[in-house]
Amino acid sequence: MGAMAKKKGKYIYDWPRPMVAADAAVFGFFAGKAKLLLVNRKREPFKGKWALPGGFIDMDEELDDAAARELEEETGLVGVRLEQIHIAGKVGRDPRGRVITVVFMGIASTGQRRIKAGDDAAEAKWFDIENLPKDLAFDHNEVTKFAIARLKRKKIYRLSTGRTQRKTIKKH
Repeated sequence: MGAMAKKKGKYIYDWPRPMVAADAAVFGFFAGKAKLLLVNRKREPFKGKWALPGGFIDMDEELDDAAARELEEETGLVGVRLEQIHIAGKVGRDPRGRVITVVFMGIASTGQRRIKAGDDAAEAKWFDIENLPKDLAFDHNEVTKFAIARLKRKKIYRLSTGRTQRKTIKKH
């Protein structure tokens, strides 16, 4: 162990701390169908698996800025308004260590649907929310279910897909 590792500094503590990531669940509407943007991972862990665009935050970066940066780096999408919707932190969700991710959701406008894989994404692709790949990377199966349920509660989903919520009338 080097001298630097033994010396306590401003950010060195006796106990381990989790890493923090930001992921983006971005939806688009294509001919009345809702689609979710996923990336195929170019590197381990989960090389070759589909995942939400995302990654680790920088020390001096705001969470929403990290989500937007990762979205741009991995898919080329910029300008999508992102809102924080969830936090995922199940122990073991990432084999690299204890990772907590803050999940953001956005809806791409018609002019924001052109994508191009970059950074650590081998491919970027829009998937019909009713036909997502099985066995997504990390815990993204659960995270995408949460984001899709959130999307389905939004008015834009009902308007864009022509679906209306049925109201049950109770008879007395």
